[in-house]
Amino acid sequence: MNIKSLLIGSAAALAAVSGAQAADAIVAAEPEPMEYVRVCDAFGTGFFYIPGTETCLKIGGFVRFQTSFGRSEFDFQGKDGDHSDWDAHTLVDVNFDARTDTELGTLRSYINIEAASGSKNRSFLLDPTDPDSDVIQLGREGQSFYIDEAFIELGGFKVGRFYSWWDSGINGENDTLGNVTNFDSIAYTFDGGTWRAGISLDELDGLVDVDEVLATGEYGTHHDIGVAATVGFSLGGVNLDILGGYDNWAEEGAIRAILSADLGPGTFQLAGIWASDPSVYWNASEWTVAASYAFKATEKLTITPGAQYFGDLGFDSDVDQWRVGLTVGYEIVNGLNLLATADYNKVNVSGGDDTDFTRGFLRLQRNF
Repeated sequence: MNIKSLLIGSAAALAAVSGAQAADAIVAAEPEPMEYVRVCDAFGTGFFYIPGTETCLKIGGFVRFQTSFGRSEFDFQGKDGDHSDWDAHTLVDVNFDARTDTELGTLRSYINIEAASGSKNRSFLLDPTDPDSDVIQLGREGQSFYIDEAFIELGGFKVGRFYSWWDSGINGENDTLGNVTNFDSIAYTFDGGTWRAGISLDELDGLVDVDEVLATGEYGTHHDIGVAATVGFSLGGVNLDILGGYDNWAEEGAIRAILSADLGPGTFQLAGIWASDPSVYWNASEWTVAASYAFKATEKLTITPGAQYFGDLGFDSDVDQWRVGLTVGYEIVNGLNLLATADYNKVNVSGGDDTDFTRGFLRLQRNF
């Protein structure tokens, strides 16, 4: 056998062995394509597409630590319901905002969940017209997470649990411009750019019939309807919003106006309320006027002085109250803010003893 024959035979043998091994080889399956999270910029920063859908989701919230001092408010019967001169608590807030473009506009669902450390008694006077009336305790508010807001929104319509227009106020932390502001509601808002309008039907729950309590010695809760309507316009740095609310349970109403204008290095705001009598929307006084000026001292520092006057406090023509205060906000770093506020209050009683008190808080908040 010559060398040429030997080489040809060896090559044939190797080819046979290689063919046998190839027949026995395991072929790995093709990996399925991985879908990465995509940024959604259609609704602003922070949104991303839920994988496999065209729905954009944003997750946000904050952690807040706050120490308050002084009583929270002067109660209208002349009693101080807060017997502690300071209080510290921590608040956790987590929200989910999901939006999708549809042929009827943006479909939005929003969930805001909160939990606060500490708890406090909830109570009311058996007879609100008698300052010496017995106090009924309704138990203690727990520390578990609770739904602060949860609603669905489409084409200007909004249904669910959410804050009403009565929750808005003026700059700073020294004003009081609403009473109950969070309801289960059905609302419609029209936004025409320069001007806007809206109306809502609010469920009034947890109502107590004082006459029923006095007659039977028992109390239960009732449900009724409130109506709120707003109209406003914006033009050249000036905004005006007029808001009205009617409480069908109390058969009373209130009207409020807030004027805002860019002025120099800050924003000036003026607000006023008039009410026929106490209602779920406003129960502090027959009328009030408040003002503030948010001065942007630096990119991180905002200083806001404010003042408010309450005429016929507690709907008593012999009592009024005035308040003056200051709020200072400072951005320590991006996402971490410090807020401090304090105000002095003087309650004047015609032919009686005047009362004064100071209140305020220091707040540290991490937003994400």
